[in-house]
Amino acid sequence: MPSAHRLRRTAAVTAVLAAAGSTTAAVGRAEPYAAPAALPALSATALQARYQAAGQEIARARATAERLHDGGRVRTLAAFLAPGRRFLSFDARGHGRAVEVIGDPARADRIAVVVPGAGSSLTNFDSGKFVGGGSRALYRRALADAPGTRLAVIAWLGYDAPSMPSTGVLTASRATAGARELHRLVAGLHRANGHARFALLCHSYGSVVCAKAARGLASTPVDEIALFGSPGTTAKNAASLGTRARVWAGRSSGDWTKYVPKVRVAGIGFGADPASPAFGALRFDAGSGPHSAYLKPGSTALRNLTLIALGHNAEVTHA
Repeated sequence: MPSAHRLRRTAAVTAVLAAAGSTTAAVGRAEPYAAPAALPALSATALQARYQAAGQEIARARATAERLHDGGRVRTLAAFLAPGRRFLSFDARGHGRAVEVIGDPARADRIAVVVPGAGSSLTNFDSGKFVGGGSRALYRRALADAPGTRLAVIAWLGYDAPSMPSTGVLTASRATAGARELHRLVAGLHRANGHARFALLCHSYGSVVCAKAARGLASTPVDEIALFGSPGTTAKNAASLGTRARVWAGRSSGDWTKYVPKVRVAGIGFGADPASPAFGALRFDAGSGPHSAYLKPGSTALRNLTLIALGHNAEVTHA
């Protein structure tokens, strides 16, 4: 395991390089996409208004992308505007934010919120390796395994996920800000549907976001939190998350995060490994895939994460 001195030195070098790169990229370039208009607070009666407003923002951003000849954004946003797709919120600035609804959260018995990690952006949102594509795979698996179950899945790119590589992936600062947004979302969905139970499915850096949000969500009906492909959460153990929810953890045998030093020094790093027995989480079998394949159709990880989302805990296979 690297020493604390070496960890600090590596972080410092990374910080200098990232700062230099971001400064060069920012020179003479203003944000080309407009800030979104304010949205009504989440409630049962406001859902349709939110979908409509987010759709208008996506259409506006697509027009900007066409004017800028931003081909990646044009293709992505055209797909977002396909019939049947619904978003609770959208912001095209920077790497972008988007919160997609799959299913009917107003009538659902269970709502699963998929929280992605570093490197997530609008242009890779629909990829099967990222939050939109993965959330749809989860929803399809749930319909196949439990027909008739009223599940809604929220593909939540609702925070400023750090880039890969960048200094943002070394600290919890983005996660702390993201946790506030995640709390706002869950509280709003709870207002919109007072009987649904919630599961948070948290990948990679997203597990840090969920860990930061867990204590504040203790008064909401979140009963399952699954941390997978996690570099750590900054928490010492599952009990210190301050949640009444069942805490699950899994890591596939092909995931590179097993090599991440499980230390935290001067705010750098994320500490204890949630997938270790000492952390105290319920460990589920995440299969043998790579870091980006937990929600891949047909995978062991997807099967178990779907069961956790459905609350079918007795059927989950353990590591």
